[in-house]
Amino acid sequence: MLLSFQTFRMLHTAGPLLTIDVSDRETRTDDVDDVLSSFVGGRGAATKLAHDRIPFDADPFGPENSLFFTTGPLQASNMSFTGRMNCTGVSPLTGGLLSSNAGGFLSRHFAATGYSAVELTGRSDDLLAIHVTDEGIEFEDVPELAGATTSEVGEYMAEKHGFGDEQLLVSGPAGENRVRFASIMTTEHRAFGRGGLGAVMGAKNVKCVSFEGDSAPDIDIDPIQMEVHREAATADDHPMKEAGTTSVTEYANHVSALPSYYFSELEFEGASDIGGGAVSDKKYKKGTCSQCAFACKLPTKDEETGLETEGPEYETVMAFGSNAGIDDVVSVMKSNDLCDELGMDTISCGDVISAYLAANDEFGNSDLIHDLVEKIAHREDEGDLLAEGVHRAADDLGVEDWTVKGLEFAAHDGRTLNGQGLAFATSNRGADHMYAEFYSKEYPLVSKDEAVDPTGLEGKPPLIVAKENYNAILDSGVVCKFSRDFMTEERIETLLDAEYDELMEIGAEVVELERHFNNQRGFDRADDTLPYDLPEFESALSEYYEERGWNDDGTVPEDSGVVSAD
Repeated sequence: MLLSFQTFRMLHTAGPLLTIDVSDRETRTDDVDDVLSSFVGGRGAATKLAHDRIPFDADPFGPENSLFFTTGPLQASNMSFTGRMNCTGVSPLTGGLLSSNAGGFLSRHFAATGYSAVELTGRSDDLLAIHVTDEGIEFEDVPELAGATTSEVGEYMAEKHGFGDEQLLVSGPAGENRVRFASIMTTEHRAFGRGGLGAVMGAKNVKCVSFEGDSAPDIDIDPIQMEVHREAATADDHPMKEAGTTSVTEYANHVSALPSYYFSELEFEGASDIGGGAVSDKKYKKGTCSQCAFACKLPTKDEETGLETEGPEYETVMAFGSNAGIDDVVSVMKSNDLCDELGMDTISCGDVISAYLAANDEFGNSDLIHDLVEKIAHREDEGDLLAEGVHRAADDLGVEDWTVKGLEFAAHDGRTLNGQGLAFATSNRGADHMYAEFYSKEYPLVSKDEAVDPTGLEGKPPLIVAKENYNAILDSGVVCKFSRDFMTEERIETLLDAEYDELMEIGAEVVELERHFNNQRGFDRADDTLPYDLPEFESALSEYYEERGWNDDGTVPEDSGVVSAD
């Protein structure tokens, strides 16, 4: 059981909360220093604000649901791995409180407005763009942008206001049509991807939010930031610098951890045709996020078709490649690009299309896949059912429900990487690989002393708890998960000016706040399940709850710090 919301003397972001109520186009600011000093910023601060301000029974598509956008203190640094920010709200896909973060170049434009957090609430009668600056907030009716794609919104805002894509949050056609896995897009190809928060923005009738200013908080960051930055810049032999996350594709296939043919197989015969080498062959320049010298992004181009996009990353290679029976990297690139343009999570979209292909014996049909992406975004014909996601469509399709808490599975298959399987089940977000990121220990992608045997669950629940807590701190910082080879415990302590154990306690409180909110919406042990069996799963799940100080039914105790603070 956790202590009740201690405030540690640590680095945290600064500035007021800006609340924008689009129902009546009113704004207000609130001092939230107590939240920031307790939760650092980013996901931590947004989770506390959402827990206390969103009604437990809020309809995800209703005006009472809010979206909280936040940065952290490390967006004031010049350090690699800090070009990210967070968004938190009630997910229309899972029904629970969910945070998603995006890279690109938005975070520092957001911080420059001087706000630590922006809350978007209510529902506008008319399609709206909102311009947030350090001098005021402007509301603009944009009926001409109805149905506009991500790039079309960017072109409009550039021509009319001089904004760059890196200053914008955009809800694409999928968000407007309340596709339950719609993304919020920024910097054109970067997404707040998982959980459908783009559909929440679309339900509020907000097409775009822009950020501009010169009032970023003055936060003193330890000089160790430049040591991290220098190492990121000089790690020339790191595989992710060449092929991004797709560098793991062939290895995941080799160890039977690559979901294929709608999760019916664990290996794909065409993995090399869509994996790291194939994507690297299409990469034509370096790509990065704000201030980051690691440059792991993947601007790609196919000379024959003229298709130019960013990616695909490994999860998209799985969802639109192996899981769909596709061994053509250009097909996967096109699926990825369509999702970015229309504003959809590539993992959920690829998985639900793979479910449709399984139901109709159409694996490998690229033309059908691309047609379905468009139909889903516009909720046309069979796309209307698929826009609901796998959990809601599975029975009608006659396929197995491959989700956890309604969220479609990422790659790094838990049937082979058993600890990652348990982590999919315990994650408050659902089947999301980055919540605990436990696969990195089981491949392994970490040093030998951090690695664990992928088989079995013995000894893994405490390690999963620790990873979830640590990742909550990274998401509050906000620091990219791919800093794992550079961000040691000592460095995170130094950068955030706090003892590691204190930070882990804060991370645990963030996870517990999410769990408590979801408990109030009916989530319990029955939701921490998998569509496959793992050895000693139930005992490992009980051990996880015990490690967290929760009840054995997966609920937060009544005498916890979270409950007593309500």
